[in-house]
Formats: sequence, C-alpha cells, structure tokens
Amino acid sequence: MATITINGQTFTGDNMIISNGRIVVNGNDLTPNGKEINIAINGNIDRLEVDACQKVGVIGDVGNIKTQSGDVDVKGNVKGNIQTMSGDVDCQQVFGSVSTMSGDISHGKGI
Repeated sequence: MATITINGQTFTGDNMIISNGRIVVNGNDLTPNGKEINIAINGNIDRLEVDACQKVGVIGDVGNIKTQSGDVDVKGNVKGNIQTMSGDVDCQQVFGSVSTMSGDISHGKGI
C-alpha cells in the first residue's frame, strides 16, 4: 500500500477517487476542509481518479491515473494509462498510454 498525503494529512491506501470535491481512499471519505487539493503519494498505487486538483505527485509505480484537471508527476513507471483533460504529465517509462487534451507530456527522464 502507498502512503498518500493530501494537503499535509497522511493516509495509507492503494485506491483513490476524488470527485465533486470529495476524497475517498479505500472506500473511506477523507475530504479535507480546504478547496485546493494537492496529492503526494509515496509508494505504488493501482488506481487514482481525480476530477480536479492542483497537482498529483507519485514516487512509485502507478496502474491508472485519470484526472480532469491537474498536473501529474510520476517518479516511477506507468503500468497502465494516464489520462488528463487539462494538465502537464511527467513520468518515467510507460507500458500503457499517456494523454492530455491541454498540457505537455514528458517521459523517460531519470529519477
């Protein structure tokens, strides 16, 4: 399981959904009071879904990440897909696909 930090508060889990301002980790509602959401994940994560955030940072491998808005930075490999509507994506080796409608994609840089 990964250690997940949201706006300075740390949780453990491997499955996250962030939608309509609500944050759910492994089925538990962990929504903070603030409007701005910054996510830092230390460890591997299978799935992350976010409707809007400032930034998602992962130090580890990811399965799938889907976001409507927010930058995604993965210091590890993408084993599935990363899809964002608006945001930059920076990651290591990609075994699936990475796409963004409005943003830049960079990959393959050393950690």
